[in-house]
This record gives sequence, structure tokens and C-alpha cells, in this order.
Amino acid sequence: MSWQKDRRGERGYHHGNLKEALLQAALDLISQKGPAGFTFADAARMAGVSPAAPYRHFRDRDELLSSIAQRGFEQFEAMLVQAWDDGRPDTVTAFERVGKAYLAFARNEPAFYSAMFESGIPVDSNPTLMAASERAFAIIRAAAERLAAMTPPGTPRPPAMMMALHIWSMAHGVASLFGRGDAARRKLPMSPEDLLEAEVLIYLRGLGFPTDRRASDQKPAGPPPVPPAGNGPSGPWGKPK
Repeated sequence: MSWQKDRRGERGYHHGNLKEALLQAALDLISQKGPAGFTFADAARMAGVSPAAPYRHFRDRDELLSSIAQRGFEQFEAMLVQAWDDGRPDTVTAFERVGKAYLAFARNEPAFYSAMFESGIPVDSNPTLMAASERAFAIIRAAAERLAAMTPPGTPRPPAMMMALHIWSMAHGVASLFGRGDAARRKLPMSPEDLLEAEVLIYLRGLGFPTDRRASDQKPAGPPPVPPAGNGPSGPWGKPK
């Protein structure tokens, strides 16, 4: 369930509600003007409070955007975890669900998506935001580990991190250009889901991987663990396009 939708309508400040009112106001402004199109004072005005009131909870506008991005990544992670479902019933099917979940998030939560990927906020400047982004990326990394384990005998096994970054780039490109739920999306003569599925299958076949369900049913002895936050290159989600 979307936090954004749950909070809609709870405008105005009363004791204990200021932080949530400001976050909702900022989300509404992002939807209308983009993450760079409003000021801290605009958020206060939208929330119906004085320009000084936001400083009770946020140091500045960047910290407000960081909080929104963090919540977005937390929702994003939950969607990806549910879609991946530890690779059941088979790796390829589960990975297709992950791709669809990625596109669904961009389409259904465009304000969160913009705050996460287009606000220009350095992810590594906020440890809590960094951890949330790493947990979300770790789902794709875990799926890439499982895909890499399907490498046929005699075929060089590509690094899982490389595969994760390649596949993330494909999903992010389709989501940003064709799958988002705002006016920035481009027209496409097919569904974004079909485009992403075709891209990923072409990519995997190019690496020599089997992509039919029967081959993908042959799973490795145990599922790869989700890498903990902080392993590998820092902030793979954090560089805006």
C-alpha cells in the first residue's frame, strides 16, 4: 500500500503531524514541478505552515528530499522482494516479475521515483538513505547471482555485479523513458513490460544463457544471500541520469 496515497488529504499542521504534512506537501510539489521545481518555503506553504516551521524536522530542502527518497527506496525494496520471491517457481519467471515490479513502481509512484533518481541528492551523503538504496539494489544483485549460476558448461561466467548493473540500466532506462506515470514518459508502440522482457532475453541469450523455463528450473544448491548494505561499489542507485 502506498504511503503517498495513505497520507493524501492530511494537509495542515497540528501537533505531531508537521513532518508528515511536509513530506506529503513535497511529494505533491514533486508531482507538479519535479524535484528541482520548488523551494523549502513552497513546501511549508503547501503544508499550510510558516516558513520557519519545517526547520523543526528538516535541516533544509535537501534533507526533506532525502527523507522522501528514503521512503521511496523502502517501498521499492518491498515491491522487489515480493516480486523476486526467492526465485520461485524458477529463476527466469521470478526475474521477469522483478522487471515488471520495477516498471510498476515508476508508473504508480512517479514522485517517489523522481526523488530517488532525479533529485540530485548524493545518496552517500546520508547513511540512512544509502542503506535503503543498497537494500533495494541488493534484490537485483541477488537475482543476478542466480542468473549467473545458470551459465551453461563451457561458457564464461560473467560477474554477477556486472550483470546486475547491466540489467538495472535496462530496467531504469525503460522505466524512465516509457514506464513512468507522469508527462515525461514517451509513447511506445508496445508495452514497457514487453520492451524490457525483450531486452533482457536478448541480453541473456547473447551471454549464452538458457532462457526457457525448463532450463531455468535447474537451480543451484542454495540461494545466494542478499549482499548486506555497504558491500561492493557504494550507491549504485544514487547517480541520476
